[in-house]
Amino acid sequence: MAGHRNRMNGAEAMVRALEAHGVTHIFGLCGDTTLPFYDAMLQLDHGITHVLTRDERSACYMADGYSRVTGRVGVCEGPSGGGATYILPGLIEANESSYAVLSITTDISVASYGKYPLTQVDQESLMRPLTKWNTVISRADHIPRMVRAAFRAMTTGRPGSAHLGLPYDIQYDAVLTEDIWADPALASYPAHRAAPAPGMAEAAADAILSAKRPLVVCGGGVVISGAMDALAQFSEALDLAVATSISGQGALADTHPLCLGVVGSNGGTDETWEMMQAADLVVFMGCRAGSTTTARWEQPRRGQRIVHIDSDPMVIGANYPTEVGVCADLKLTLNAMNDALQGREVPQFGGAAAIADIKARKFARFAALARRTGDQIRPEMIIGALNRLLPETATVVSDPGTSCPYWSAYGQLPLPGRRFITNRAHGALGYCLGAALGVWFGRPHSKVVGLMGDGSFAFACGELETVARIGAPVTYIVLSNAAFGWIKASQRDDCDKRYYNVDFNRSDQAMVAAGFGIKSYSVSDPAALDGVLAEALDFDGPTLVDVRCQPLEEAAAPVRRWMG
Repeated sequence: MAGHRNRMNGAEAMVRALEAHGVTHIFGLCGDTTLPFYDAMLQLDHGITHVLTRDERSACYMADGYSRVTGRVGVCEGPSGGGATYILPGLIEANESSYAVLSITTDISVASYGKYPLTQVDQESLMRPLTKWNTVISRADHIPRMVRAAFRAMTTGRPGSAHLGLPYDIQYDAVLTEDIWADPALASYPAHRAAPAPGMAEAAADAILSAKRPLVVCGGGVVISGAMDALAQFSEALDLAVATSISGQGALADTHPLCLGVVGSNGGTDETWEMMQAADLVVFMGCRAGSTTTARWEQPRRGQRIVHIDSDPMVIGANYPTEVGVCADLKLTLNAMNDALQGREVPQFGGAAAIADIKARKFARFAALARRTGDQIRPEMIIGALNRLLPETATVVSDPGTSCPYWSAYGQLPLPGRRFITNRAHGALGYCLGAALGVWFGRPHSKVVGLMGDGSFAFACGELETVARIGAPVTYIVLSNAAFGWIKASQRDDCDKRYYNVDFNRSDQAMVAAGFGIKSYSVSDPAALDGVLAEALDFDGPTLVDVRCQPLEEAAAPVRRWMG
């Protein structure tokens, strides 16, 4: 059928459908059920780069990182059975973090359903709770419309992940060429943005203007919407302080005078928390007001007024009584709020002066910890060195462990947008190594740095072969302390230092990386840290720096329950 003028087979139809939706990269791993799809990828002229990975989980994390920096759908694929189960962690992370990631898992033949074939698993049931949209395609002629449905679901409303199961036998069945078409608006997201209902943006602006000490708290939705410039315009017009969740970093540049920084239980500090406590009105923008940002709903407290703006109606009013709720795209809403300020005399809330005082105190404490004293590298020293050495266009990717709260609290990137990435929805270890490579594919002219602990390194170090094969100039920095540090620090505080099964043998991460062909370094002397990092960052190829650093249970990590 592949040679017939008006027809193609199902595998070819899948390739052409992805091409029609603007897909340029696919991350994945081969398997028996994938043979027709790979053959179609080889023989067709399509302009899609397929990146062979060493693990389906990493493939999905690469697609996630790629999606976060491009605003386009990240695509990953894997085979049936074990491949489908390995790909799950990335799908749920992307879905809960509101990023558009499509997973295509090939499947056993439809003709063999119910006959106990090798690698049989109910993919549709498996993926249903993890995705925004999901199906196992049962006929080849359904492929084009199912791809279109997946892209509509992923890119509209609150973005999320989707899954398509592609059985082996239908990859050989016929599909009409004329059925391959796409809505070009769905090649990026958010697509088909929803404007605020009449009067609602004005009502939100009026509520803010009526407050005495308002505070904006931005989640990831501001950056996903591309509303950074509109937010800067609004906050600057009112001298209005802007805080963020970890996912919201980049809503304003870290160095912007109105950017308070991260608030909450992870990456927030006592200094930034002062503004949450003092606010008489909190404006959640693209933020779900979940447990981390609110320190398990400690703030806002009862009696503080709430304005909530989000593209997802389910989060508005879910945790707090809401005075004004606006269900709409953040960029369109902020543009309308800026229009509502035109020609009006508006108050000045003194945000810049208050933030300058808070940051001065916070970074004075940070500088004292980051000072080169003693014979041990503290995590603050690593963050301080990166603040000095990174180019302004850098992108930092972190696993959710030791490095995440330190960068979230003290990292200083001078550009807005998605410049810091971490998997905060479910916090699985092993994310950074693959995600950073996906980020590089999406933003190849940015210096990409991946931060992880040695616990996370062991989850994913096999993917260093992929990094070396591609030659991507990503610099990985491993904070090595020979323990699952986050849990050990929690056992210190929550279990009265009863440490149990959190320590492991110290490994030489630099030697492991060198075995994969990565230029690697090991450093334990504080005086050598800056020089080693500078050399690794400047090298035109992949590098890894194994930093032997202070154990987290001995450190002053910016995690509020550990700082009391």
